[in-house]
Amino acid sequence: MERRSLQIKELEIRSAEDGSDTLTGYASVFDSWSDELGGIEPFREKVVKGAFAETIEKDDIRCLFNHDPNYVLGRNRSGTLTLEEDEKGLKVTIKPPKTAWAKDLIVSVKRGDISQMSFGFSCELDRWSYEGKVDVRELIKVKLYDVSLVTYPAYPATECDVRSIIATRQAERQKQEAEKQKQQAEEAQKKQLLQQQFMEEFELNDD
Repeated sequence: MERRSLQIKELEIRSAEDGSDTLTGYASVFDSWSDELGGIEPFREKVVKGAFAETIEKDDIRCLFNHDPNYVLGRNRSGTLTLEEDEKGLKVTIKPPKTAWAKDLIVSVKRGDISQMSFGFSCELDRWSYEGKVDVRELIKVKLYDVSLVTYPAYPATECDVRSIIATRQAERQKQEAEKQKQQAEEAQKKQLLQQQFMEEFELNDD
């Protein structure tokens, strides 16, 4: 599972008369390039609109604090977590429980002590290319496991994630190179056939 973090610039907190709170913000913003990820094998990535469309409809997703399953803020199947794609990104609406730790967390969010959100996912479809001397990755379809309010942003990729991403990228490069070689071979063959036809026609005209 991979994790990505985002600074929450528009986290809205609404308090109702019954004392309940609702948090609304974005766990991911579409078409926004990340900083360099991957460490020794640097790359940049962005999430394409539609990447979450299927997973938020069919999968059981939680909102956690610091990706800790002991601290559940909401769940889509219970109606306490709403996930939707809009023009901007993945919009998250959370109805946290009326527990002491959740209330303390909301106070920390209001103070600005907690100001980042992270999401855990696995990639089901991506696209690699090369721009400005850096490999770039577009996340086209992902499986979402959780969104989390986090004290510290998750490191862009663990060692295991990096190995997996590198292997995927190398496989994609090999595929692209094989397709390029195949195309070049086909073009060379066509050129050879044209030359052969030209020579045959020339010899006929010469006779």
